[in-house]
Amino acid sequence: MALVVYNTLTGKKEEFIPLKDKEVKMYVCGVTLYDQLHLGHARAAVIFDFIRRYLEYRGYRVKYITNFTDVDDKMIDRAKALGISIFELANKFIEEYTEQMKILGVRRADEYPRATECMNEIIDLIKRLEEKGFAYRRNGDIFFRIKKFPQYGALSHQNLEELYAGARLEIDERKIDAVDFALWKKEREGEPSWDSPWGKGRPGWHIECSAMAMKLLGDQIDIHGGGRDLIFPHHENEIAQSEAATSKRFARYWIHNGLLTMRTQKMAKSTGNVFNLSQALERFGGETVRYYLLSAHYRSPLDYREETLREAASSLERIQNFLQRAQEIQEEEREAALSRNEEERVQALAQRAGRMEHDFVLAMDDDFSTPLVFSSVFEAVKMANLLMRKGAPLNKDARDTLLRVRKEIEKIGEVLSLFGDEKKDLGKDASQFIDLLVDLRDKLREKKEWKLADEIRKKLSALGIELEDTRTRTVWRLKEQSSSARGR
Repeated sequence: MALVVYNTLTGKKEEFIPLKDKEVKMYVCGVTLYDQLHLGHARAAVIFDFIRRYLEYRGYRVKYITNFTDVDDKMIDRAKALGISIFELANKFIEEYTEQMKILGVRRADEYPRATECMNEIIDLIKRLEEKGFAYRRNGDIFFRIKKFPQYGALSHQNLEELYAGARLEIDERKIDAVDFALWKKEREGEPSWDSPWGKGRPGWHIECSAMAMKLLGDQIDIHGGGRDLIFPHHENEIAQSEAATSKRFARYWIHNGLLTMRTQKMAKSTGNVFNLSQALERFGGETVRYYLLSAHYRSPLDYREETLREAASSLERIQNFLQRAQEIQEEEREAALSRNEEERVQALAQRAGRMEHDFVLAMDDDFSTPLVFSSVFEAVKMANLLMRKGAPLNKDARDTLLRVRKEIEKIGEVLSLFGDEKKDLGKDASQFIDLLVDLRDKLREKKEWKLADEIRKKLSALGIELEDTRTRTVWRLKEQSSSARGR
């Protein structure tokens, strides 16, 4: 089976063939560090994290880079408002970003370049563009001459006539053409600046990513990613300036995730139409948020509603509860003859288990279709739950089949960074305290102190902890809906 991805540049699905066999150079546009992250930022981070993980699962060696934009107009304005430097502002939000990505199960990138740390590369790239006639000076500012790059518009599937006709651009007498974009901005009072051949100033936003990607990955990369809102003008400008400088194709595959919306409008800090990631993580937990963000196909838009996050919590808990129950049943020693109907269920479940990895790869190889993956997982859980009637003993064949399904789901979960032990969300101390209460209740039951034992069960139930008394011991799990209940 071949991996097929949708390439925004060509507007169609293509077989994924990297520049070098089994090696992937991947650059994803990161965040601008001027405010808290919202769910839209989290969606991009989670999506490209799982794409990276799947490529590694398929045997590719991935070098994954995502940047921090730590100097731009919004950052300068915010730092001024707070009375701090842009460097202090950046460090504050980098620390917050790092912690929240950890909670979301997003692995660290191989490197996180910062624009302010790549000034030499940015200046060198602009100099190359100027030498080749693609850049021109205007009183200390440097602009890219779009008409010199006839391929401009290929990514967004526009031509220059459409850009001129459709653009609502402010008149800027410094530019030769209204659609030209800034590579370097001359120094303004009260703003950070760096020395350059054109005088003191700072880079334009678009040039930063080209310089950082080329510094760490070379002139050509395999995958360039980001949200759909970056296609034009940011990624279009990246292509123009990178390919004008090198005369090489900058990226083979352009992958863009659909936007997260709120009340059908783009989630954006500039409009205030946001649900902050910190709020989502506090109310629902990292794994629920991650599951929610992967529940729709990555190219599809996803509209935020609180009830969908609650539904995600419930769905995820059903899977986690199955994983825990399957392990508990495996540890039981009771044997029982199965009815013909139960034997047929075991056989059907065994067949399903045998197909799960194949179905997973088939879905993911078709442009990373997580909805198909989740559908396959839930079908297996549904079949398994029919077999695991509460308290009913099973034979070894049935228990082994359940354990096999459990292992298959866990393997899928490793790639998606999902389906972990939900008890971890409570923290080690809380879990140990619950274990202590459960042990105390078992001792009370041995002494036939039923009233106090029942009181412990009720108190734990009120906290979202469900107890199940097996023949040999009592096990506990988080109730379904408990994540949403904790969010209220």
